[in-house]
Amino acid sequence: MASSVLLVVFRPWPTGGGLLRNCWRLLQGKLQQSWPSAPSPPWGPALAVQGPGILTELANDPSVSKESPSLLDSVLWMAAPKNRRSIEVNRCRRRNPQKLIKIKNNIDICPECGHLKQKHVLCGNCYEKVRKETAEIRRQIREQEGGPLKAPTVETVVLYAGETPSEQDGGKRIIERDRKRQSWFTQN
Repeated sequence: MASSVLLVVFRPWPTGGGLLRNCWRLLQGKLQQSWPSAPSPPWGPALAVQGPGILTELANDPSVSKESPSLLDSVLWMAAPKNRRSIEVNRCRRRNPQKLIKIKNNIDICPECGHLKQKHVLCGNCYEKVRKETAEIRRQIREQEGGPLKAPTVETVVLYAGETPSEQDGGKRIIERDRKRQSWFTQN
């Protein structure tokens, strides 16, 4: 579909005061400086409107549909409610018993540290201890090996004070810790 542009040029404003007129005069001067060889038309504000083209060739062409384009064709239509929901209906929907916080009956005391935890779930306090111990072991490995890219491709065994390597630990990297093994840090 071809489109046409309608350009309406207004007569230049008369000289005088006003912020808009001064800005227009400055713009006109800048445009004349940028194109000094071009003839200077009478400058004035312009209005450009783009719309469907009305050409005689298109009117006689049978392949083009005869429907004229509508402004509503470009609108994205979305679903809208037919009636307003009342406050009572909204509150009933929001406070539905399925959406409320459920009471937990599976809370137990951690046998290691005494903090509350869910049954069959690792205690958060104990997990924090394990995370700190693991970070300390990794720091010691990094110091021993001299960097992350120099680590050998063998299994690592952590030995605490008073522990000796077994015959299965032959050929493995051994990290020795100078403290007693915690009860929650199991030996592999």
